[in-house]
Amino acid sequence: MLDALTRGANATPLAAYIPVDIAREHLLIAARAIADAYPDLDVLPVCADFTAPFDLPPVKKSAGRRVIYFPGSTIGNFGPRAAANLLGGMAAECGPDGGVLIGVDLQKDPHLLHAAYDDSAGVTRDFNLNLLARINRELGGDFRIDHFRHHAFYQPRHGRVEMHLISLADQSVHVGPTRFRFREGESIRTECSYKYTLGGFRDLAGRAGLDVRRVWTDDRRLFSVQYLTPAGQP
Repeated sequence: MLDALTRGANATPLAAYIPVDIAREHLLIAARAIADAYPDLDVLPVCADFTAPFDLPPVKKSAGRRVIYFPGSTIGNFGPRAAANLLGGMAAECGPDGGVLIGVDLQKDPHLLHAAYDDSAGVTRDFNLNLLARINRELGGDFRIDHFRHHAFYQPRHGRVEMHLISLADQSVHVGPTRFRFREGESIRTECSYKYTLGGFRDLAGRAGLDVRRVWTDDRRLFSVQYLTPAGQP
């Protein structure tokens, strides 16, 4: 994206690039690499939780507008109310003349979703079970990881994929001093990932005070990138 904005005949002068991430070490490494690759660009990293209010650093150059770039499909990990609140915060942050460029995963054949969230290589399974490993390592847990299995499925009523960890036996687990009892077959829901129709996301954006101005999709309409602006913008 930065290549398209800063290089070539249609290059657009950028006042600054402000990457935001909660993982400080990763953020600083990435920001340094971007600054090295784009020496004329002012890169101002901010370590923050983007779901909570935070301050942006002052920008040296004057900026005609502010555009928020929210790639991937992270918006899908928020329930509809939380997603609308997050989009509303973006609308306020970008201002009446700004915009939001956002990735939105689209509803598709459930078989494709099942293949992605329960892949044959076990990548998503290992990602999900790693939550238990981190609880053991960082919070003093004693989960027997082999006593749980990964399970993911598409819930059409809510338009979301759910990921669960299912207990394979009656068992008790400790996290620090707290004990949790699980029955065989009982599950821990670890993630929800909402998928949208184009109309459904347009309605969600509208509740947050944003208009969908342009949509790009792949040929199979599996994924979209959408450009939103505050309602009423010409």
